Amino acid sequence: MWVQGEISNMSVPSSGHWYFTLKDSNAQIRCAMFRNRNQSVRFRPKHGQEVLIRGRVSLYEGRGDFQLIVEHMEEAGLGDLQQQFEQLKQKLSDEGLFDPARKQALPSLPLHVGVITSPTGAAIRDVLSVFQRRFPAIPITVIPALVQGNEAAHSLVNALHMAIMSGLFDVLIIGRGGGSLEDLWPFNEEIVARAIAECPIPIVSAVGHEVDFTIADFVADYRAPTPSAAAEVLSPDQHTLSQRLLTIQQKFMQSMLVSINQRKQATTHLRKRLKHPRDQLRQQAQRVDHLEIRLQQILNTRLSQRGQYLRYQANRLLQQHPRKQLPAQHDQLNQATQRLFRLSERLHQTFQTKLAALTHRLDSVSPLNTLKRGYSIVTDQQGAPIVDVNKTSVGDQLSAKLANGTLEIEVMKISPLK
Repeated sequence: MWVQGEISNMSVPSSGHWYFTLKDSNAQIRCAMFRNRNQSVRFRPKHGQEVLIRGRVSLYEGRGDFQLIVEHMEEAGLGDLQQQFEQLKQKLSDEGLFDPARKQALPSLPLHVGVITSPTGAAIRDVLSVFQRRFPAIPITVIPALVQGNEAAHSLVNALHMAIMSGLFDVLIIGRGGGSLEDLWPFNEEIVARAIAECPIPIVSAVGHEVDFTIADFVADYRAPTPSAAAEVLSPDQHTLSQRLLTIQQKFMQSMLVSINQRKQATTHLRKRLKHPRDQLRQQAQRVDHLEIRLQQILNTRLSQRGQYLRYQANRLLQQHPRKQLPAQHDQLNQATQRLFRLSERLHQTFQTKLAALTHRLDSVSPLNTLKRGYSIVTDQQGAPIVDVNKTSVGDQLSAKLANGTLEIEVMKISPLK
């Protein structure tokens, strides 16, 4: 017969056989697909996957279970829970809730660890066992919460709020032991994911086994494959720390011994350098005498140098006396005066020549010269020159300017050139 349903509780032992539960919203049935049959399946079935199988009814006598022996398996699309998982995962990823940049760093040595899980489950026993073995000095507080069922998501969110409000913890562990996709589903709820993302305290997600992944794993600041692994991450090894402390203590003692020996050597050296005050006074007196001699030598040298410099400056000053400078300056003044007169005469002649040339050029283009040759300038009553006969009419009153006066004329006839 052919049966369609969703895979749950998938188990693959070392024999290579597949054991799983096939279910829908109303019922479920155990299934077994032996190795010689599942080798022909072209995909790897996983939790929550919707499949179509062909098999025969059988009875497993060891447990008295009714089951299907699967001979063929085909993909029938993702199950509802898996589809919800992928959709929410994509939505929160697009919002940046999985971004590594927003994740908080875990404390290297926690002061107080809060564990949000079921107080009766195996997960809390594993966590406490690891902390007791590795570092029992760290306080552990269990914040009880439901980890399975319809009310589990709200219970987890309330436990997170309680942990935040208490102000006791510097890191939190949230999780549970392994189970089916349905069992782990509260950790895939959106309200739980957003509560983890908004939590100001670093959170380690430890849900299920190593192969199980939930939305909480992606949102949390750190994902541990199991609750025990979460405790391993947060609890430093007390034996390693003790060894490190012993090493630091030994280095400190060695450093102190070296420092004490160095101080002893310095004290011995200073004791050897220490002299009697009488000897120091004699040395200081000798040094003062030596400095006095050097000072006297320096003063004599400076006085000699200053005397030579003053004599040199006095000689230069005599050379610059006005009585010696006036005759030479007078001769230079006379020469400059003569050069100035000669230059003025040359400039006057040059300007006279240029002025005559410019006057001649100006006179050559003067309208008065044109009038003197018998020409006249005809203007209308407003004084505008007449240059076009077509702009006049018979009877117009015009003025004709000649070289020695003006004629008032009247147009009697207009004869344009042809």
